Amino acid sequence: MTIMGSLLHIVNAGVPGTEDRVNIAVRDGVVVGVRPANEGTADADARISASGLNANADETTIDADGLWIIPGLWDCHTHFTQWAKTLGRLDLIGARSASEAMAMLRTHLDERRAAGTLDPNAFVVGMRFRHSLWSDDEQPTLAAIDAVTGEQPVALSSADMHCGWVNSAAARRLDVHVDEHTGLVGELEWFDAYTQFDKAPGAAEETDRLLREAERDAASKGIVGIRDYEMAENIDTWIGRFAAGINTLRVDAGVYPERMQDAIAAGWHTGKPLPGSNGLGRVGAMKLISDGSLNTRSAYCSTSYSGIEPPTYGTLSYTPHQIEDYMRLATEHDFDIACHAIGDEANTIVLNAAAATHAHGSIEHAQMLKPVDIPRFAELGLTASIQPQHAMDDRDVITRFWANPAGIPYPFRALYDAGAKLRMGSDAPVAPLDPWLAISAAVFGTESSDRDPFQPEQCLPVTTALAASTDVGRDRLEAGDPADMVLLDADPYAATTPETMRAMPQHVAMTFVAGKRVY
Repeated sequence: MTIMGSLLHIVNAGVPGTEDRVNIAVRDGVVVGVRPANEGTADADARISASGLNANADETTIDADGLWIIPGLWDCHTHFTQWAKTLGRLDLIGARSASEAMAMLRTHLDERRAAGTLDPNAFVVGMRFRHSLWSDDEQPTLAAIDAVTGEQPVALSSADMHCGWVNSAAARRLDVHVDEHTGLVGELEWFDAYTQFDKAPGAAEETDRLLREAERDAASKGIVGIRDYEMAENIDTWIGRFAAGINTLRVDAGVYPERMQDAIAAGWHTGKPLPGSNGLGRVGAMKLISDGSLNTRSAYCSTSYSGIEPPTYGTLSYTPHQIEDYMRLATEHDFDIACHAIGDEANTIVLNAAAATHAHGSIEHAQMLKPVDIPRFAELGLTASIQPQHAMDDRDVITRFWANPAGIPYPFRALYDAGAKLRMGSDAPVAPLDPWLAISAAVFGTESSDRDPFQPEQCLPVTTALAASTDVGRDRLEAGDPADMVLLDADPYAATTPETMRAMPQHVAMTFVAGKRVY
């Protein structure tokens, strides 16, 4: 990614929220100096030490007058392959009812038939339907999807990826249990079934194309890195991708519990560089899913869900003893944890396990927390990895299914005030891979100026939200940082509405990864 001995100067760059302008010097993919613009070059020693460069070394100066500079943005929770595939699959996020979803599916099938691209033996896959927001008389049914699709195998994934809606033809091909009334497949069985779509003829070529498109899209938004928790063998997958030239993002490749023994035997641990990645790829954390999700009413809670008969508290994916055992295994072999916990009782269980095993890493989502558990993040040194856009997507679901919670839903400010380290992401494809949406949701608490903020007491300062969307945890570059940088043609701290903040991708002028301009 970097040219050995290369020297880059970015001069006259604005510092968001201030009148300050700075000069940045970059050498060999690392920021070597940051100085006020009125003091000359960003690193007075850089030009002197440039004498040590070979005669053919590159030296570039970019005048950033009229632009603002920030550290490169990270999305700290993605399922990158599945996100990439939303760029090429039927997206049902706009459907407001089962009948609307079926109308979109019918149109999609008709268009593919007309184009000659509908293979009767291949799965048609749709994504991101949100039945938790649909009325009781507009819920998925097997009869409805069968009527639209006939013998064409069709499988639709919910927005949170915790259940599927499939027709009878797909159920037979996938060999899954499908509810005879709803057509839904439960989360654990769906996780396994979903991987089968990647084995279809032509799937590998389509995936490669969409991954490259997703990388370009990420760079255009100022994204320089992701933590990828795809439910797959991520280490070997990303080694292969870097070798194939999919190499404009930094990637932390997560490992699921069932693959831990193989990863340990191969000598992997969190932070170990991926061969052939030029320093951009690393082994990530052990990703463990402790419970379900709010939208499928499977997040594990201490009080029952509202309006659900028979009463349900959600489900655990592993027993508390198994969670503790996996955390101990990870910790003993130098793996961080990244533990999915959404319900308040699930969070208590995983915090207890982390305390017992001295695990280090993050709790992913932490969507509902008992007040007594909020200080424990800082006490245990655990990062709260949050997805603020989920609060925007779920605010109406919360009032429907968590009407009387024992915990605090989406306690962003409470965690921050208690000293917890925050990192932000999208959980793409559950929400779009776009840090500006997360920043906007965290700061304004609403997607629209026409709607009151949701839990305004939990909104975060904009400086905190931006810092939590970087790997360095700051909103300013410092000497010694990786040269992952974004130049913007608008000051993000001047955004006074959610609409303005959500439009910030339009103001990304340049994105640099390890000193190389990727956008």
